[in-house]
Amino acid sequence: MSRFVKYILLAVALTLSQGAVAQKLTVEELQKGLDHPWALAFMPDGESMLITERAGQLRLWQPGKGLSQPVSGVPKVWAQRQGGLLDVALAPDFEQSHRVWLTWTEADSEGRAGAAVGYGTLSPDSRQLTNFRVVLRQQPWLSSGANLGSRLAFDDKGYLYVTFGDNFHAETAQDPASLTGKVIRLNADGSVPKDNPFVGKAGARSEVWTSGMRNPQGLALNPWTHEMWESEHGPRGGDEVNILSKGKNYGWPLATWGIDYSGEKVPGSKGGRVAGTEQPAFWWKVSPAISGMAFYNSPRFPQWKNSLFIGALKQQSLIHLKVDGSNIEEKERLLADRKERIRDVRTGPDGYLYVLTDENDGKLLKVGLAESSGQ
Repeated sequence: MSRFVKYILLAVALTLSQGAVAQKLTVEELQKGLDHPWALAFMPDGESMLITERAGQLRLWQPGKGLSQPVSGVPKVWAQRQGGLLDVALAPDFEQSHRVWLTWTEADSEGRAGAAVGYGTLSPDSRQLTNFRVVLRQQPWLSSGANLGSRLAFDDKGYLYVTFGDNFHAETAQDPASLTGKVIRLNADGSVPKDNPFVGKAGARSEVWTSGMRNPQGLALNPWTHEMWESEHGPRGGDEVNILSKGKNYGWPLATWGIDYSGEKVPGSKGGRVAGTEQPAFWWKVSPAISGMAFYNSPRFPQWKNSLFIGALKQQSLIHLKVDGSNIEEKERLLADRKERIRDVRTGPDGYLYVLTDENDGKLLKVGLAESSGQ
């Protein structure tokens, strides 16, 4: 058999395999008409959820009731390009504190922007946030609306992690005195943990947990290893998944597998591997433009056991990765036939995936596998 014929047979088999996967998928549109939704967080009832819209609205979605009016008390946001109201997370003690954390972007009078993080108390009727407190601002403001990040995630010890992009000023990701291009670690009340790696070090920000990040768009706690994982946009190629460790440098812009948008080497880059920097756990040569991410640790769909799902913006799909310890393998692209930008994905308490599409007419999707698929 010729190599050409083998290639054709392999391509046909792959196509049939992808088609079989697509037929097994179930997709339910729970909500339409969202204005570029960015993130969601499940409420304690396991069915309702808070959803952020980039223009600045925080809304409650409830089964059978749909979207609420915008929750009042949300900070004013600078909503241009990639900026606006971004991530949302409930405090681990939400049922007692009713604390809701947000990230968003602000700008000065000259249009220089940066991310901010803070929290407020959600009223019993979920109609307003009160006593809102800004905990941290990514100053100095440097961004014109690109590479802002910004995600939130709590670990199982109650520490809060926040991702801040490099604001399209790559060199600042290596500056220990800057909050750009960093992952931040805070206590549940917004204070700085005493065991953060740069506490007490001159010329360094004590809030920083890791450095050398470009545009971190995903953040999730690995439920098996209890490590915090992060996903980020590369430049032209070089999107990556990182396993975060205390005080480590993840390379940008010194170490990257991508190239500059001009097609040339990234200014300041010394290659894909650079001494003193960490290698990504997984990276893409061609950038899908990855966004939110979620581990799958539910018994509902055994086929998805030990999986990681990541949204893709440019390549308009939900990327399914299999995880074996620190080894990652891409399995398939889901929802690609819909041709919609995937901004966020979360695993629901019911074992389904909940997905937000980043469109003018954004959607909330409930994604699962058909009963006939062996559930």
